[in-house]
Amino acid sequence: MATASRAEHTLKRMLTGVKSPAGITIAVSITAGVLGALDNGFFVIVNTIVTGGMWALVAMGLALVFGVMNVVSFVHGEFFLIGSLTAYFTFTPFTDYLMDKPHPVPEALLPLLAMLAAVIAGALVGVLCELLVFRPLRKRTREQWVMNSFVITVGLSTFLVNSSQLIFGTDFRGIVAYWNYPTLSFFNVYISFDRFFVFILAMAVLGAFWLFMKSSRFGQAIRAVSQDETGARMVGININVIQTLTLALSSALAALAGACLLFMYPAYPTVGLGPLYNSWFIVILAGMANVAGAAVGAFVVALLQVLTAVYFGEGWEYAVPAACIILVLMIRPSGIFGSEVRGILDQ
Repeated sequence: MATASRAEHTLKRMLTGVKSPAGITIAVSITAGVLGALDNGFFVIVNTIVTGGMWALVAMGLALVFGVMNVVSFVHGEFFLIGSLTAYFTFTPFTDYLMDKPHPVPEALLPLLAMLAAVIAGALVGVLCELLVFRPLRKRTREQWVMNSFVITVGLSTFLVNSSQLIFGTDFRGIVAYWNYPTLSFFNVYISFDRFFVFILAMAVLGAFWLFMKSSRFGQAIRAVSQDETGARMVGININVIQTLTLALSSALAALAGACLLFMYPAYPTVGLGPLYNSWFIVILAGMANVAGAAVGAFVVALLQVLTAVYFGEGWEYAVPAACIILVLMIRPSGIFGSEVRGILDQ
């Protein structure tokens, strides 16, 4: 009897999940992906999976900053730019050197070095933004924090874009590929080794990030601050440290995405605009500050963009997701996964 009762309870939970907005959205997305693949080829699924993994990295960082710090960040795309530039200036000089003195081991490890450098650079810029901008602002005002943070991040975005243009110019700096390995084939769909590797890397990073948030002391502290900043302070959590760590993690994830996609998105001053749009599409669709929902929402938005490019052309790839966001806000303002934002200085 106990076993039957547990099975019935599990079935009810599954049915409830399917009937929820999130369950319906996921079911519809899977159906649309399958139909699109049957109509146009399996590349629809492959492109969705690869692109979705990268957008998940960027969007989870954006959701994390909003959930913990209540910062409506419009500088997130510039962290993507920093990752792209760092990877380019790390990878290119060594590549030129290895052309004269080729060696398989350095050639295989060099892309990883470029991505690691991008992560470090992104984290450092995030720490500097917290120490020099957000922390002084928190000390001076607690009123209209969300609006103030929005204005501050827009200003930071403008500063970083123009600084990049003054220092590096407006030239496109990209690469053809990180690795000169043979193209892989899945179900008669060919995919470059670079695309395959960055997807595997994205999944590994997302898994590590999830374990960090669930199991580590710092991850639990971040979750505590996102739920109740005052309560977290009362139990001895150093809020300044957690906020600095949060912004460092967020910017590092965006910079990693920029480095991983350097062969698709060359570095130039406004390259972060597209990733920023996609991140906000995902965060609003999933639910503000819902980090786990952002990971799933990234694949939904990626599928929308792939299908839009196939059926309407690439010029419409932002229009359809934007229309879906409008519908979500009209029907379910909290997003398909829902969220309760109780971050620092909650208004």
